Amino acid sequence: MYDYCQKNDVPHMNCGKWIVAQDDVQMQECHKVHEFAKSIDVPIRYVSKEEAQRREPDVRAEAGVLESSSTGIVDSHGFMQSLLGDFENEGGTLALVSPVTRIQPPSNGDLEWKIWTGTDASEPIPSSPTPQTPEQSPASEEDTFITAETVINSAGLYACAINNMILPTERHRTQFYAKGSYFTYSKSHPKPSTLIYPAPVPGHGGLGTHLTLDMGGQVRFGPDVEWVGSANDLAPNADSERFAAALADIKSYLPGIDPSSVSLGYAGIRPKLGKASATAGGKTFQDFYIAKEKGFEGFINLLGIESPGLTSSLAIGEERN
Repeated sequence: MYDYCQKNDVPHMNCGKWIVAQDDVQMQECHKVHEFAKSIDVPIRYVSKEEAQRREPDVRAEAGVLESSSTGIVDSHGFMQSLLGDFENEGGTLALVSPVTRIQPPSNGDLEWKIWTGTDASEPIPSSPTPQTPEQSPASEEDTFITAETVINSAGLYACAINNMILPTERHRTQFYAKGSYFTYSKSHPKPSTLIYPAPVPGHGGLGTHLTLDMGGQVRFGPDVEWVGSANDLAPNADSERFAAALADIKSYLPGIDPSSVSLGYAGIRPKLGKASATAGGKTFQDFYIAKEKGFEGFINLLGIESPGLTSSLAIGEERN
């Protein structure tokens, strides 16, 4: 990712990330992260109290700090624009405002897939459409289709809907939507130069209300986790109790903030394959489902690709098996 950004002049910054623990329970979660990172050769280390105080004096970490030195931030829009340029230079075509309405797998000696698209993007496809045969669901005169030897389902929030158009009922997936609201901070102090994450909390659906930075160095906090029923529910949640909980979370590791300078910003939605937490130790948690689906030659499925999918997109693209 860093190599790509450097070669293509995509703005980025290797600012590092701290995971901070305030008690023994949180420190145990840091130990789990440390051991897992070591097992996959991700650079990670503990930061001494003296070093932590010297580097980020405004950050509270009563029990310890775990540092991921290779973590960074990227101009996501610039990155996607660069990838689109690469795609188009190789002959690719981006078709916007073309919601998929039906997909027909190869059959009866036909080696190609058929993908029908509509023209009305105001009505997004449902999360669990009922599969229909061509006879049951004829394409309208306005619909068009394309053919392809390979179909890669990387539809994000609508990936489960595409999955359910193709696979039999027993292999259908239910999409869960985890909305996260972000909060902006208008003052210039405190202003850490490192990303700050609270230690994972078992049972939570996210990573806590963490401190992140944009390419201009502006501080923001979030996201929190709110389960919603639609991919279009993008209004930030102004609930006072939720805002108070986020403030408490932020003040646990950045006690010097001015609460009156924290305000609601924007919201995004993460595509989840369940409501279990990655830190809960349960076997039901799943993300980054990447597979060539058996019985459907030429269909590659990508489900549960949450926000880390942006920075791991180049690595995902290199997957071969």
